[in-house]
Amino acid sequence: MVEHIRKAALFLFTQECIKEYFDEFNFFHVGCFKATLSKGLGLGIIGGSVLVKVPQIMKILKNKSGEGINIFSVLLDLFAITAMSSYSFISRFPFSAWGDGVFLGLQTLIIAVLVMYYNGDTTKATTFLSAYLAIICAANSGLTPIHVLWTCQAMNIPIVLISKLIQAYTNYTNGNTGQLSAATCFMLFFGSLARIFTSIQETGDTTMITMYLCSTLANGVIVAQLLYYWNVDVKSKEKLKKKG
Repeated sequence: MVEHIRKAALFLFTQECIKEYFDEFNFFHVGCFKATLSKGLGLGIIGGSVLVKVPQIMKILKNKSGEGINIFSVLLDLFAITAMSSYSFISRFPFSAWGDGVFLGLQTLIIAVLVMYYNGDTTKATTFLSAYLAIICAANSGLTPIHVLWTCQAMNIPIVLISKLIQAYTNYTNGNTGQLSAATCFMLFFGSLARIFTSIQETGDTTMITMYLCSTLANGVIVAQLLYYWNVDVKSKEKLKKKG
């Protein structure tokens, strides 16, 4: 029974911390506090990632429109998530450090397919879905050399910035945020912010840490636009009511 509890505890504690907490009763170990906090945050992010883009998907389905969503930005985002997840999986990083990428990737894929579909490109949506599934299988099968995955991961730094800035520019030119979901954008911002800490603590990978720093900055721009255009829309509605 004790052995099963110890195995279950590995989801939240490292081997060293299990020894410190349960054998030595050293509950004030600074290193273990950081490691446990990181794992807890990581698992929390993974749990949240299961639903993080669902509001965006539901908004597209409800309105039967992908208006205001830049498909190129979505595809770049999908590439970044896929490269990060595949690189982390092959590198055998702890699942708590990258597991959200699995759920974010799936939801981003659904968004991309829906936007293509509602833009009238059903054939393109089907072809893209088939091609992506083939790529993801190849990337995670061990057939793709690790240096190729590392290169793709390194490319994520400019890609994350470009994908978000493209969406920001689309918002700016439209004068609104279209079908973007505020809930999704806020969760992505806080998720990438927390990932800076978990990446430092659990992987020590400079490329991943830099990517999440850039991602937090870029997501912050989108969040700022949401707040700005939200206020603009509210003021416009108030003016219309006064005229009425």
